Amino acid sequence: MTDEWNGNSLATALAGENPDAIESCNRTDVWVKGEHILQICFTLRDNPEFGFDLLNSLTAVDYLDYFEVVYHITSLKKNASAVIKTKVGQGRNNPVLASVVNVWRGADYQEREVWDLFGITFEGHPNHKRLFLWEGYPGHPLRKDYITYDQSINSEERG
Repeated sequence: MTDEWNGNSLATALAGENPDAIESCNRTDVWVKGEHILQICFTLRDNPEFGFDLLNSLTAVDYLDYFEVVYHITSLKKNASAVIKTKVGQGRNNPVLASVVNVWRGADYQEREVWDLFGITFEGHPNHKRLFLWEGYPGHPLRKDYITYDQSINSEERG
């Protein structure tokens, strides 16, 4: 069974090297300030105390006022896992975050999926294009403010 890092313990350990990077934490998760996410991810991978060498998943959540990007990571050597989160696009404006493809190569498709479906841009991504939808598709369908073509027609017909 994989051991899960306690969010409070992980935040304390990370704050030792990056005191300004931690926004908050709870028993299970750590929230990192968006401008520090790349630095924190390199620390989580390269520091022997952590050794998180695998990105299990990268996804996003739309909270109407902002987006949250969620990283599930694992240390295979230490048989440990952790959850890192960051808020981006406060007020739904310009959701941009640094790409972590240079930290974990597996982030490539996952960042493309998040961009395609939520519209969060990952700066520095080597192949930032749509993954599921075609180029020119209007919008990002997992955003809560996304209106499908059919819904807009139905609302116009109802009048």
